[in-house]
Amino acid sequence: MEKLKHFWHRDGTRSVLASLLSIFIGLLAGSVLILVVGLGNPTLGLKSAWDGIRLVFLGLLSTGRDAATGALTFGFNPTSVGNLFFRATPVILTGLSVAVAYKTGLFNIGAPGQYLAGTAATLFIALGLPTGVGELYPFQLAQGMAPHAFFLPTWLVWLLAFLGGMLAGALWGAIPGMLKSLLNINEVIACIMTNWIAANLVTWAFDVSSFKNMIENTKTSYIYKTTVNGVATSKMGLDKLFPGSQVNGGILVAIVLAVVVSILLSRTTFGYQLKACGSNRYAARYAGIRDKRNIVLSMAIAGALAGAAGSLYFLSGNTEFFWSTYQQLPAVGFNGIPVALLASNNPIGVIFAGLFMSMLDISGLQLTNLTAYNEYITSVIIAAIVYLSAFSLVIKMWISGRRKKAAKPGKEVKAE
Repeated sequence: MEKLKHFWHRDGTRSVLASLLSIFIGLLAGSVLILVVGLGNPTLGLKSAWDGIRLVFLGLLSTGRDAATGALTFGFNPTSVGNLFFRATPVILTGLSVAVAYKTGLFNIGAPGQYLAGTAATLFIALGLPTGVGELYPFQLAQGMAPHAFFLPTWLVWLLAFLGGMLAGALWGAIPGMLKSLLNINEVIACIMTNWIAANLVTWAFDVSSFKNMIENTKTSYIYKTTVNGVATSKMGLDKLFPGSQVNGGILVAIVLAVVVSILLSRTTFGYQLKACGSNRYAARYAGIRDKRNIVLSMAIAGALAGAAGSLYFLSGNTEFFWSTYQQLPAVGFNGIPVALLASNNPIGVIFAGLFMSMLDISGLQLTNLTAYNEYITSVIIAAIVYLSAFSLVIKMWISGRRKKAAKPGKEVKAE
């Protein structure tokens, strides 16, 4: 009984309860919105609202509508589940990026720029290195290139491209880290500046490159997929489990990185130093910890994880890089912020938060495809969840206060 009490009063347990409560209220808010819209529109009605509410909660398991009755059908949908894993991969990694920086007391809003840096480095390496003797690929033929005298195995090119993307992201993340540690420039301002510099640099780099898709007449301002020369992430048998989906081994890489980050932060001296700097930079310095070095390293690690997000997304071979859009910043870089908030910056929690956010994306698509509603309702749900997650400390205090009131008079409740 004492152990059970100790479990319920642990800070980690309260964090999980606060996140679950945020999710429940967000889903409830979305359901109320669907109900109000349905009842307020004569062409929709209560039945349509009920379908929309079910899809918000069970969209991942939706298998369409019955051909005879038109009723929604539910069951295991391997395509949706596989796409969930594919969509979650970059979000998990950008969430880890934000969480690692936060542990050192930094707010990494520079994940979009680091994501772009990783993407550019990855594609230049993956498409630029030769992978076949006497074989020319479309972008090489367009440039009148001669056959290569040597080649590299595709798995090695993939590995070099992935590591190159992480390195590029790390270097880009280290810039605001150095500005913070050496000149005490606010990392948020520095990250915003580096985001836009990255967007314009990447646009220019691909604009003058030979990797633009010039073969398919319907394509403009696109870069070739990595499948064009066989450098794509292995499916690792996941396509057999989830046929018809975009899933590949990238999700496994993301989970491994999350576990590594968790071990680094909780089981190593270096992780303790990072957290000490985050708690009180000056006290850490007084204790002999090199705070300036750790700030730079923390942002470099965060950048490497955001770079890995871009790298895995475009190494999948499922997606084309539309370079001219990056006069804007990729949304996935910012999506890591709500994921980290919802997970209370816990690396393992980021995995589940990333999967949940991606599940809402799938639900939004099902809403659009199967009802008269659109996916923006799920954006409202995410916004409500993020808003509540930002007040997670208040929610945890409320939970703790409720438990203290439930205790017997005169008996103090021990909290960890």
